[in-house]
Amino acid sequence: MQTALTEAEEKRYAELQLMALGFARHGETESLAQMLGHGLPVNLADAKGNSLLMLASYTGNLETTRMLLERGAEVDRRNDRGQTPLGGVAFKGYEDIATLLLEHGADIDADNGGGMTPIMFAAMFGRTQVVEQLRRHGASLKRRNRLGLSAKFIVRTSQLFARRFGWRKVRPAAT
Repeated sequence: MQTALTEAEEKRYAELQLMALGFARHGETESLAQMLGHGLPVNLADAKGNSLLMLASYTGNLETTRMLLERGAEVDRRNDRGQTPLGGVAFKGYEDIATLLLEHGADIDADNGGGMTPIMFAAMFGRTQVVEQLRRHGASLKRRNRLGLSAKFIVRTSQLFARRFGWRKVRPAAT
């Protein structure tokens, strides 16, 4: 038996969803955990397909990311642009969150659009520590993006720029 929701109930549910997305984005782990405990779907996503996990990981919220994974969030759930949480984390340079995603089975060579893999994003944006981490975990350097550039070429070019311009250790992006 299905129960129809009133317009007021639907409006309140939409408000609660927005609150949950904000909690994920801002690392309000306990508040989000309570909502999930009361039945909110762990793979809830915004209008652009960004899941709670994508929002938490992309904004550098390690504990919120951990909690979502422990509650069964899909580690490789893509947004509407085909991006995975690991691809976003590689772009941002969050090594600790990349480790957590990999421990939960994230696809290290996932195409995040245009043939771009997480290691390519990390290399393009000077996230040298994440590049090395992904290499240690077996990221392929043979994959090619839609322009035909291999991950190996992108990584080597990034290393060349790092040596030439002193980009030794690029810090993670600010959230």
